[in-house]
Amino acid sequence: MATLNIVLVEPEIPQNTGNIARTCAVTGARLHLVEPLGFKIDDKKLKHAGLDYWQYLDITTYKSLDDFFAKNKGSFFFFSTKAQNIHSKVEYPDNAYLFFGKESRGLPEKLLFENHDTCVRIPMMDAARSLNLSNSVAVAVYEVLRQWDYPELLCSGELRDFKWSDLNNSF
Repeated sequence: MATLNIVLVEPEIPQNTGNIARTCAVTGARLHLVEPLGFKIDDKKLKHAGLDYWQYLDITTYKSLDDFFAKNKGSFFFFSTKAQNIHSKVEYPDNAYLFFGKESRGLPEKLLFENHDTCVRIPMMDAARSLNLSNSVAVAVYEVLRQWDYPELLCSGELRDFKWSDLNNSF
């Protein structure tokens, strides 16, 4: 399976990070947390939002962005409301890293400026400031997985009390 990486730079709200951890767990994406964090990794709110998915999570923590960049190579994409490129018009290769900034300020502007070609934006109304961080990550993850044709993900389900195949016999 192709590798998808989610990088949260200085996340502040444990519930958002917990929701993102759950998204990573159910999609096979790796989660990278860049300190400082606005919570402790064992925070009850963080664990509650991620529920019982922590055993499926591949998570790594870094002391700083410099520490992260020293330890990782790949294709980096920086999500920001300030970006000029639409996220769905970009092709995401294997070992893509999707970066998201802290809830209160986003990614550092210097980082965005230095990587302007790979800064992407999720379109939204002009009057709205931004999507919730965990929603933004989910939109981005599923766009990448859609482009990759949802590798190794189950793309259909079954009902508990009925069988889909019975629909063919009911007409």
